Amino acid sequence: MSEPLAFYQVDAFADGPFTGNPAAVCLNERWLADETMQAIAAENNLSETAFLVPEGEDWGLRWFTPKAEVDLCGHATLAAAAVLFDDEPEDSALVFHTASGALTVRREGERFELDLPAIPPLPLADAPPAALLEGLGRAPSEVLDAGHNLFCVFGSEAEIVGLAPDFATLGTLGDKRVIVTAPGASDDVDFVSRFFAPTVGVDEDPVTGSAHCSLAPYWADRLDLRTLTAQQLSARGGMLEVEDRGARVLLRGRAVIVIRGEFFV
Repeated sequence: MSEPLAFYQVDAFADGPFTGNPAAVCLNERWLADETMQAIAAENNLSETAFLVPEGEDWGLRWFTPKAEVDLCGHATLAAAAVLFDDEPEDSALVFHTASGALTVRREGERFELDLPAIPPLPLADAPPAALLEGLGRAPSEVLDAGHNLFCVFGSEAEIVGLAPDFATLGTLGDKRVIVTAPGASDDVDFVSRFFAPTVGVDEDPVTGSAHCSLAPYWADRLDLRTLTAQQLSARGGMLEVEDRGARVLLRGRAVIVIRGEFFV
């Protein structure tokens, strides 16, 4: 029989099942071959699959989309923490060793708090790529550089809702993914966003923790607030509380385990 791999599916940044962003979480005593982890992520066909192995009292953590390994993923980190906290209810904090350094997740009642690196968006060195403007179908008021992401600012929530991207065109942006954002339209939401990543096999991500590593410092400075309420306007949708801590960003949200089983490798 094939080797069984503990498997979970978790809805992250979700107030209940079937909302927020689903992530797969796989636990093993050792790292599988990279091609095996990539094949599992493709089989799951979720925006992210997280792989965990124990490292002393901490955990090693890697993330794969259906097409590629990525160096930072917030919602799958939240999903991994939800699984581990469920198995060890007395724990109050977890440390994950990742390609983006050590990441800490703390339990705060029914919520989890992720401590992630800030990635403030910076001016672009060149003009925005033509494929970005063509793929979005509408020109942003500003385009900034946020590492692997192009950070596109619009004037209103209605513009973000109304975007109907051409994902085939956005998929020609090389290693760049796309954040679109605008001020919130209600007093309950400070800013809204959507996230498009066809270059790594995810046309639109439901709720993207890593994008908020750039969204939080941008809106904190623009609105002169350190703690903000964010809403990602995907079909499933998600709410986050974000806090700008300078070099770090805190993300707070809930998670729900919806599937538990074994993957046979």
